[in-house]
Amino acid sequence: MEMQNKLTAPADFGAEDFGIKDLGTKDVGTELSRQHASAQADAAPPARHPVVWVPSLYFAQGLPWAIVSIMAAIMYKKMGISNEQIAYWTGLLGFAWVVKPLWSPFLEMVSSQKKVVVACQLLGGLALLACAMVLHLPGFFTFSMAILAVSAFSSATHDIAADGSYIANLKKEQQAMYSGWLGAFWNGGKLFAQGALVTMAGMLEPKLGIAQAWSVAMALPGAILIALACYHMWAMPGKPNHGAASLTLASVARTLQDVLADFFAKPGIWFSVCFIILFRAGEGLVQTVGRLFLIESVEKGGLGLSTTEVGIAYGTVATLMFIGGSILGGYFVAWKGLKKTLFLLILMMNMPNLTFWYMSAFRPDDIYFIAAILSVEMLGYGIGFTGLIVYIMHVVAPGKYPTAHYALGTGIMALGLTVFQMLSGKVQAMLGYQTFFIVGVLACIPVLVMAAVATIPDTRGDDSTPQ
Repeated sequence: MEMQNKLTAPADFGAEDFGIKDLGTKDVGTELSRQHASAQADAAPPARHPVVWVPSLYFAQGLPWAIVSIMAAIMYKKMGISNEQIAYWTGLLGFAWVVKPLWSPFLEMVSSQKKVVVACQLLGGLALLACAMVLHLPGFFTFSMAILAVSAFSSATHDIAADGSYIANLKKEQQAMYSGWLGAFWNGGKLFAQGALVTMAGMLEPKLGIAQAWSVAMALPGAILIALACYHMWAMPGKPNHGAASLTLASVARTLQDVLADFFAKPGIWFSVCFIILFRAGEGLVQTVGRLFLIESVEKGGLGLSTTEVGIAYGTVATLMFIGGSILGGYFVAWKGLKKTLFLLILMMNMPNLTFWYMSAFRPDDIYFIAAILSVEMLGYGIGFTGLIVYIMHVVAPGKYPTAHYALGTGIMALGLTVFQMLSGKVQAMLGYQTFFIVGVLACIPVLVMAAVATIPDTRGDDSTPQ
């Protein structure tokens, strides 16, 4: 299952934030600069056509996330690290995306978001190259985890600056026109990591050895990120942030404090916080361990798939089914409304975990059948995940600072995934795969109960939130 797909809060959130009308990103920092960015974007067209830089920008956003959140777990499993350590430490890296709303406002003090984008891509690329080098050392796990932590925080910061650049350099109609490109190329980065790179590593393992094969798999995206940083120095428009000069650490901190105080003063906010966290309990438990189960030897209760088979099974049709499910889920909610669909969406997101229980119980060995099962799992997950995004948009975000509060909601969403992912390896080690996957299915019961008693607005035809 996938941890985070690229879902950006669409334009026209419906309320003014810091006096700004044009909202197009989920990051808190854009609250402080949109009054400058919107005026600049409407005054003149971007220096280069968006097709020149928008696709590559969001590919560079999705790629390092997928490496840290998905590919690293497979790599460590092949290199002999235990499930418990893999789940805990790779899960811990997810805190970079949990806390990014807290430092995003301070990036508005930078004179141009382009500078942040290029710097993060360079840092991220160098980090992956360094990770490739340390995989041959005796203490490779400690060293590589520390380096991947740098990559994670660089990637989270890149998210903020990339979304800010998108808003600052495109007119409102262009923001809407190219919004679909964001998700497509973000998922393209993810598909490249968990599909092409994992498959390549699997093909190289028998020829070069495991450590050398994964070194190549880490070095290649590192080189790509550095190349993209050089490309974006030329391709990206570097519109200056004229509001940066008027911002101070104290003023930004005061605004952030007001955003947080207003968020936690909302009626029922703690119910919503618990609901968002528990919504991802089953996903957090199964996401990492599910992939490790595919690789685990048959003698230890796994399916014994090769690295190449995992790359093909998860990185091709399954990923496309997830994207398709996300689109279908959006239309489903728009048609019936969140109030009528939320309970079903929670089931759709969690019931596919039964596919892992089925595979742990009956041990299929046909790779095409396994790939089909995983595709069904990802389709259901894509449909169900939409419910959480719409819940945050309609229940958590509305108010004085909708974009900032949407950002905080997505941070809490990442927290739910991170916490349960960190626990998943220990739980699996205690229960074994088959019982563990049953627990992964039952983990949806608390959030189903909460959904039954929650106050959910009728979202059909509601123009006060993102459409």
